[in-house]
Amino acid sequence: MAGLNSNSHSPSSFKMPTIKFSKLFINGNFVDSVSGREFETIDPRNEQVIARIAEGTKEDIDNAVKASRVAFDDGPWPRMPGVERARIMMKWADLIDENREELAALDAIDAGKLYHMLKAFEIPAAANTLRYYAGAADKIHGEVLKPARELHAYTLLEPIGVVGHIIPWNFPSPIFFTKVSPALAAGCTMVLKPAEQTPLSALFYAHLAKLAGIPDGVLNVVPGLGPIAGAAICSHMDIDKVSFTGSTEVGREIMHAAANSNLKPVSLELGGKSPLIIFDDADLDKAVELAFLGVMHNKGEICVAGSRVFVQEGIYDEFEKRLVEKANTWVVGDPFDSKVQQGPQACSNVVAQTHYVDKKQFEKIMSYIEHGKREGATLITGGKRVGNQGYYIEPTIFTNVKENMAIEQDEIFGPVMALMKFKTIEDAIKSANNTRYGLAAGIITKSLDTANTVSRSIRAGIVWINCYFAFGGDIPYGGYKMSGFGRDCGLEALHKYLQVKSIVTPIYNSPWL
Repeated sequence: MAGLNSNSHSPSSFKMPTIKFSKLFINGNFVDSVSGREFETIDPRNEQVIARIAEGTKEDIDNAVKASRVAFDDGPWPRMPGVERARIMMKWADLIDENREELAALDAIDAGKLYHMLKAFEIPAAANTLRYYAGAADKIHGEVLKPARELHAYTLLEPIGVVGHIIPWNFPSPIFFTKVSPALAAGCTMVLKPAEQTPLSALFYAHLAKLAGIPDGVLNVVPGLGPIAGAAICSHMDIDKVSFTGSTEVGREIMHAAANSNLKPVSLELGGKSPLIIFDDADLDKAVELAFLGVMHNKGEICVAGSRVFVQEGIYDEFEKRLVEKANTWVVGDPFDSKVQQGPQACSNVVAQTHYVDKKQFEKIMSYIEHGKREGATLITGGKRVGNQGYYIEPTIFTNVKENMAIEQDEIFGPVMALMKFKTIEDAIKSANNTRYGLAAGIITKSLDTANTVSRSIRAGIVWINCYFAFGGDIPYGGYKMSGFGRDCGLEALHKYLQVKSIVTPIYNSPWL
């Protein structure tokens, strides 16, 4: 394929950033793990070890929760005026901007993400999410109620307490701040476990939080393995809420652990198999661009990827032709090269002193590609590894996909598209909803009536019309069905970290109720 050659991911001249922080961040200090164990974080560009990271276990989670509990029960953060919390959060955001290049480099080497995209968009967006919720910190208000009896009543919105955040590896910086920012604005304290595949930026953010003036114990960052450190967070009796972004399978385990411990509430942003529906009246150039980026952006490692593309039969043949042409110009390679459009798949290969080894995401994607072939789908482009070193995969498109095939039903989390044809609007709606997921959907049409009908008929938490990946810190985001519940972003996310308390007192001899 054009743009996919042995030189496209040759080692970049970019200088590897110095890894400054590799220990746990607990109670305002970087510390070794209690066990002394470490795990390796791997560069997906070349399969080499970047650094050895302190591995948090149950004992470390206990220490972090104790620090967070003291900071909540006795510390200044929940008791500060909202405007003071906002001032510190704003300073933290400014520090992120000042260190944008280094943070972008850390996520590029840890997750295989495009450096120029990180520097221009993701890191600034993370800082702006912090600013958005800083603006809400002094606007948390209850309501005055008017009961039907001789009572005066009002509500208070109080911080929920100690929060456990568990974040994934595909967007280490943006998701860090979609979790941490509203919880901080609400007055909560927290323990955050970054994905074991991408711990580097989270530890750097902890350092910057300390510089900004966030009190000790308010933010604790404990890297570790999901089945150990993550499980300890979910089952901890002194954590008041868990917020998780990741797979549906792990989300189910988190609910069990929360129920079996102190019945803590959870919010889950889980998997997706999002449909993109393109109607005959669509602008064909825009449709091809949105459909291709909808699944190839970030190497397909995005839970709202438009991996099921339904095209109306009147434009299908021309659409498919242009889509393949687009794929043939796509450049896969080193994420530090500004000409590259797709970097390596993130590396899930984690080796600890316990010899725990997770299956590589690369191998999972390649196995689904082979599965699609065996089930009878037609591979019209891609499907192969690029080069012999690093986790690079060609943009892959299947046609003649049936709705019961694994590549149509399962979340692959890679650059793999299932392309299908439909006749009527009713067919499109039925096919779009034929999934256990309900995270996102896209519609491309010039008809307002079509857009209204389809957007109200699809069971998904966010629907994009004539656009895709149109995120914003002020736009709520979350799932239906097995894509989870609760919302990140927007003021709905702030309310996840607040309790509603009703205050009631009798009133006597009032001239009115």
